[in-house]
Amino acid sequence: MSLPPLLLRSPRHLRAPGRPRRLWWSPSLGPVSVGSWRGQSSKAPAYWNQVVSEAEKIVGYPTSFMSLRCLLSDELSNIAMQVRKLVGTQHPLLTTARGLVQDSRNNLQLRGLVVLLISKAAGPSSVNASCQNYDMVSGIYSCQRSLAEITELIHTALLVHRGIVNLSELQSSDGPLKDMHFGNKIAILSGDFLLANACNGLALLQNTKVVELLASALRDLVQGVYHENSISAKEDSITNDIGISTWKEQTFLSHGALLAKSCQAAMELAKHDAEVQDMAFQYGKHMAMSHKINSDLQPFIKEKTSDSTTFNLNSAPVVLHQEILGRDLWIKQIGEAQEKGRLDYAKLREAIKAGKGVTSAIDLCRYHGNKALAALESFPPSEARSALENIVFAVTRFS
Repeated sequence: MSLPPLLLRSPRHLRAPGRPRRLWWSPSLGPVSVGSWRGQSSKAPAYWNQVVSEAEKIVGYPTSFMSLRCLLSDELSNIAMQVRKLVGTQHPLLTTARGLVQDSRNNLQLRGLVVLLISKAAGPSSVNASCQNYDMVSGIYSCQRSLAEITELIHTALLVHRGIVNLSELQSSDGPLKDMHFGNKIAILSGDFLLANACNGLALLQNTKVVELLASALRDLVQGVYHENSISAKEDSITNDIGISTWKEQTFLSHGALLAKSCQAAMELAKHDAEVQDMAFQYGKHMAMSHKINSDLQPFIKEKTSDSTTFNLNSAPVVLHQEILGRDLWIKQIGEAQEKGRLDYAKLREAIKAGKGVTSAIDLCRYHGNKALAALESFPPSEARSALENIVFAVTRFS
């Protein structure tokens, strides 16, 4: 795949006036501008928070309160009371609940924010006036705001469901078995409740194409997560020969489909034509892929990483490292990193960092970032479009 030369626009406060932009070339990815990929390593918290905060002002209100109507319902309040019984255990549902309330990294509500931004960036359809009677606040139709909430409900439900514990692998430090079993029941119940609310919200939109898009996104999510779980459940998964093409297909299902199809659905609600819908889909897809690769890179690029920190052996840097190194040498590295039957992640991390997997993953992250920016070229210049661009710049910043 190759991307035609594209002059990327970086945020004004990152760009040096009058400075020529520089292109780098990746044999597999094509020319990509890196004039704006400077700053602290990866997605610097202060800069990322600033980008999200400014974007929230553009769409009208903080997206951290997007699902507040659902979260304050009597049913979920009762569930919250039950979750308190898990305090003192290591059940993942507690971490998920804490993250939903605090969201200190502004990651959990990102999907809804992007849906609102791309809705405002596209504006009303210029060829179909059937939406003119819809309520519009801050340049966004009320039905598009409802869609953003639905997207977040589906994503949150997935997070809750993914926190179900395998009771056969419990350790004594995790807490009593009965508490963990109870936590699983609450996770299933609360996740199903969020999905039920999302389905109800979809029905109220009264748009069959939007329902079809979001239903297919939910199907993709389940398929992607099922594949991840089936791979990790295999005893020999550590040496599975997973290529980057397969990784990208599965990552799109589990991490990209929901955002991509939600962005497309937002355009459908505003009655935009197929071309605009496709560009919104492409932005959502490539932005989500770039965001996922950034997350995968964190254990390898953070300045301070604990030796005991584990990482996913099916993450982008590891998969690329395997592919570049070759299967035989990869199996040899795995064997050298084994100590007393356990994998020494610190030793394996250093071996991966010494190869080309990490730099290739950074290239891939920037490639998807550029594809996302290219999709935005079809939208008119605006604050919302600039905010969407800034989000891409934030997730593709590396030192």
